[in-house]
Amino acid sequence: MPSKATDRVAVVTGSSRGIGRATALRLATGGAAVIVNYHTDAASAKQVVADIEAGGGRAMTARADAADPTELRTLLDAAEHHYGGLDVLVHNAAGFVRTPLTAATDGDYAHTFSLNAQATFVALREAGRRMRDGGRIVFISSIVTRIDPPGEALYAASKAAGEHLIRTFAREIGPRGITVNSVLPGPTDTDGFAASSAPVETLIAQTPLGRLGEPEDIAEVIGFLASDAARWITGQHITVDGGLS
Repeated sequence: MPSKATDRVAVVTGSSRGIGRATALRLATGGAAVIVNYHTDAASAKQVVADIEAGGGRAMTARADAADPTELRTLLDAAEHHYGGLDVLVHNAAGFVRTPLTAATDGDYAHTFSLNAQATFVALREAGRRMRDGGRIVFISSIVTRIDPPGEALYAASKAAGEHLIRTFAREIGPRGITVNSVLPGPTDTDGFAASSAPVETLIAQTPLGRLGEPEDIAEVIGFLASDAARWITGQHITVDGGLS
C-alpha cells in the first residue's frame, strides 16, 4: 500500500447510502480515491461522488451487483484501471430477510447466503488477488451474530459465515502486511433499518448510550481500521453498538 494516504485507492461496496455512504466520505476525507459502488440507485451514488469532490476528494461511481461474482470482479478491477491499484476494500453490501425459521423458504435462504456469505467469499478472494501489499480489508457484519434476535436466523448465520472467513483469511494473507477485520454495527439509523420493522424504542432503551447509532459512528471505526494506525489489528470482530450487546 502506498505510504501516502493520498495515493491510496478504496472500493466500498454498497456505498450509495447509509453506512457505505458515510464510509466512502470518511475514506475520501482521509485522502483515498474512492470507488462508490451501487446496484440500482445511480443518482444517490453520483451524489456521494459530488459530495466527495466538493470537499476536494477523488471518487467515481461503479455499478455492480455484489452478489454476482463476475460483476464483483469487474468492480475490483476498476480500482486498477482508473486509479492504478487497490489498497482498501470495505465490503458493506448485504441483503436482509426477516422471517421466523419455520416460515423461511429455500429461496430466502439462497438469496440471503448469496448476498452475505458467497459475496463475501468472492470479495475476499478477488481482493486478495489484486490488493497491494499492506492493504486493508473491512467486512461489515452485524451484532445479530451475537444477540440472535428472533426472525433473523438467516441473516445472522450468513453474516457469521463471513466472520469466520475473515478470521481465517487474516492468517492466510497476513504475511503480505494486509489486515482483515470485521465491524459489527448495532442498530443504526439508516433506510434499511427503518424498513426492517425493528422495535426502535425498545432497542434504544436497551442501549447504554441511549440512542440509535448514526452511519458516521460506524464509518469512523472503519476509517480507523483502514488506516496506518490499525496496522497491528487483524482477524478481529469489532462491535460498534453503543453497548447494546
